Amino acid sequence: MNQVITDGLVLMPPPFADGLSVWSRQDGRPGSDTWGTAPNAALVAADADFGDCLEIVKTEATTRLRFMAETPIVPGLYLRVSARIKVLSGNLPTIRIAAWAGDGSGQNLSGVPQTGPATVMTGYGDVVTVAAIIGTGTRLGVDMPWGPQASFGHVGLDLTGPNGGQVRIEGISVEDVTSVFLRKIMDWVDVKDFGARGDGTTDDRAAFVAADAAAAGREVMVPAGDYLIGSSLTMNNPVRFEGRLVMPDAARLSLNQNFDLKGYSEAMGDDVLGLKKGIQQLFNQSDHEGFDLCGRRVILDAPLDVKAIVGNRNTYANRRVLRNGQLAAIASPAWDDEVHTRAGTWSASDPLRITGLANVADIPLGALVTGPQAVGREIYVVAKDVAGGRVTLSGAFHGAPVTQTYTFRRFKYLLDFIGWLNLQRFIITDVEFLCAGLCSALNMPLDGLMFQIQDCFFTGPKDRGITSAGEGCQGMQIDRCQFLSNEQGTDAPLRTTIAFNSNCSDIKVRDNRAVKFRHFGVIAGTGNILSGNHFFQGDGVTDGPRTAGLVLCDNNIKTTFEGNYVDNCYIEWGNERDPSPTFSSGLSFHGLTLDGNIFFATGSAPWMNFILIKPYGPGHFINGLTVTDNLFKKTGGAQMDAVDGVDTSFAPLDLSRTSDLLFNGNTYHGIVKRTENPVTVRHVEGTASSSWNIDLTDVAPFGSAVRAGTAFLAEGPLRSVSNVIVYLIPYAEPGQGVGGRTLRLRWQQDVRGTAQVSARFDI
Repeated sequence: MNQVITDGLVLMPPPFADGLSVWSRQDGRPGSDTWGTAPNAALVAADADFGDCLEIVKTEATTRLRFMAETPIVPGLYLRVSARIKVLSGNLPTIRIAAWAGDGSGQNLSGVPQTGPATVMTGYGDVVTVAAIIGTGTRLGVDMPWGPQASFGHVGLDLTGPNGGQVRIEGISVEDVTSVFLRKIMDWVDVKDFGARGDGTTDDRAAFVAADAAAAGREVMVPAGDYLIGSSLTMNNPVRFEGRLVMPDAARLSLNQNFDLKGYSEAMGDDVLGLKKGIQQLFNQSDHEGFDLCGRRVILDAPLDVKAIVGNRNTYANRRVLRNGQLAAIASPAWDDEVHTRAGTWSASDPLRITGLANVADIPLGALVTGPQAVGREIYVVAKDVAGGRVTLSGAFHGAPVTQTYTFRRFKYLLDFIGWLNLQRFIITDVEFLCAGLCSALNMPLDGLMFQIQDCFFTGPKDRGITSAGEGCQGMQIDRCQFLSNEQGTDAPLRTTIAFNSNCSDIKVRDNRAVKFRHFGVIAGTGNILSGNHFFQGDGVTDGPRTAGLVLCDNNIKTTFEGNYVDNCYIEWGNERDPSPTFSSGLSFHGLTLDGNIFFATGSAPWMNFILIKPYGPGHFINGLTVTDNLFKKTGGAQMDAVDGVDTSFAPLDLSRTSDLLFNGNTYHGIVKRTENPVTVRHVEGTASSSWNIDLTDVAPFGSAVRAGTAFLAEGPLRSVSNVIVYLIPYAEPGQGVGGRTLRLRWQQDVRGTAQVSARFDI
């Protein structure tokens, strides 16, 4: 690069023969004395070595020669100032290139070097070249680095040493030697040209700002070195890093043209630091909606605490995306669970708190709460009152004792948002969480809305795939993700890992696949849609027990479950978060629709049910359940007794109050009981009788009693004892026989025949 050519800079001073009035005997500033009136100077024509030249007799301790015009100094421009000199007689002086450095306001930059290396003349008549390089950057080979404040210089030379020497000077030459400092001719600016030191201790932020301003669309080059940036920095032009930045945690870095992991990793010299700075800026960036991991794997030996990384806020509501890469755990003590046990007091009148706890400060937010009795699944600490000795819970217990000892276990996550009080519209897409059995994957914020996880892999989580400790799962969407358990070789009842949980309403879980967790999902909120998912939880144990694939913790669930593949597991529907689980008012088990799903098991115990209702207190009943157009299939081993069942560990269902139950259009294979409601059966009464008893046990949903006969149509004639065709209509007596599952038809006389009979098990 030569700015004389590219930018039209005028650098070369005129020859002495053009006149000495432009050559100063002092600093070169306007008004200084010139060599045009000096008695000890003269122009010499036709010198044998120089042609026209200037002859000076040295009479001052430092005899100065300065060109009075302003030689421009531009960041990125390096000038070689040189002169050819010989001594004719007298004392031999010392020669050096010198220049007066000026800033934009015309003031001298007194703190910068303004003389070059000194050359001692050793003989008479010997032609010697003295030279020095001037530039703004501190570089090897630059004799006079003036920094980015320099604007111009008055260039020339100094004669020092003893007086009396007769010296001839050919002229002062100024050349653009910038290309000497460039490996290639490229369209970039270098931060060192603007004063950056790269020594790890000098704050180079101002140099970066100046280089970025001068780049004007060109690339900013950061050579090798450690560049301390003491406060937040924005770079609007592309940046290429060979060196690395050293920044305080609180200082933000905005690389507006390199806003991805590649750019930030190169800037910080480390993938983890780069990811942290990128995430920090993502929540302080208006020009970019997402941070791209560029398909790279980031190796983590400790959790990424997103709130601590961002630092300056704990709420955020704009759409932001983290995409396209891998987060991978390596062995480290930082992944160990934090576990505390405390005796505490609980009351159904204040069901979301445990009181009377010692050392509450030690109990971490987001800790899972377990206990010996009546503590449901996936209940977490969401707040704590240290002074009051109590913690607030994400859900209630189901009638726990007043006092018992609780365990608080805090899992460690690759990506942890628990510190956010409210986070909305955050999206994670195309990210693989490689937990390697060392840690869990994703911890949701305490509160928020519309958190989306799309097209992600959750591989080998130690405890959890996605955890919602609080209400940050409101409206959560989990779409097209793969959950691969770390317990592939563990028998189903011994597994402990869970793919995801939720506490709030309106979640959408669609087109996911999960393999061999204890539970695919534990759902405590209502108003949910689950579709297109396949979750598999089998093992190699013949006639072995299975675990719930989906746990519904609220009996008033208002949830649609459509087009899913429930593989070697089942749906468990209970009210385990009801602090007073005995039914007193409300809708009880209400609002669940299971439509168009595949339920399949192989080698499972015959007493397993695909749909299991588990009341945690007496008096509950079915009040709105639709099970339609599903395939129920069992292979391997004995047939399954029934697809539907009730877990009476705590209480039975009140089957006398069953209402709005639709259970039809389903296909059964390898199932003993073909559950249906309403049901139509073909009944043959071979001996004339005035009482026909139709046993509907083999179709009764959940063992319910038959509540009504709804239709009767004879197939062919009905005949009396004497074989005479009769035209009669029976009346129905439901609720007969064992468990009330027999429908009795009463006639005016004894009749026999075949008929299609319809009945219902609900009211």
